[in-house]
Amino acid sequence: MLRKEAWGFVIGSVLFALAAVPGYARWVGVDADNLTYFIGSMFFTGAGYAALRLSGRPAPNQESDKVEIYDWWAAAVQFVGTLCFNVSTGIAMVSGLTSVEADKWIWRPDVFGSAAFLVASALAVVATTETDKLWDPRARDWRSTWTNMVGSIAFAVSAVGAFVHPATGQLANAALANLGTFVGALCFLIAALLMQPLGRVINNRQ
Repeated sequence: MLRKEAWGFVIGSVLFALAAVPGYARWVGVDADNLTYFIGSMFFTGAGYAALRLSGRPAPNQESDKVEIYDWWAAAVQFVGTLCFNVSTGIAMVSGLTSVEADKWIWRPDVFGSAAFLVASALAVVATTETDKLWDPRARDWRSTWTNMVGSIAFAVSAVGAFVHPATGQLANAALANLGTFVGALCFLIAALLMQPLGRVINNRQ
């Protein structure tokens, strides 16, 4: 049985992967493609909120151990990243933007969101390492954590390719942007499917 946040990441990842396929955009049109990204980002945000507030991660306090602190901050930073993607994908649905506006309201939030995902993945890796070992396939959520890291790196690569040239309004590398998004989304999908139920996570810590 998947954890609460896992369902949101599964659906969001599927929508992001679908929207990144060039053939899909040609089939449904640019507007519908952008809408697919936006809906996917909303599922990411719902999942991020669940990870932060509803999945057993207490806010850090003086009695929190190092794993709980890293876990909480990973979820918090990830949630901020999903909000950045909300802005980026939401503004992308607005037509008639200038290249300067696209850079400010689409590309920059995309970069901030990708950076947040990278930081969150790094914090999650530290939490997993503190619980078990740096390289242990049997560790708590080990496979899910490292798959998320690969996905975050792919999203960062996508953000580089999605840079909007001020002079032309064109993406720096549309193929790289789509490929990075597609690979990243697949990684997040796999990571969500591999995520252990909360009960097993708690038992593994004991």
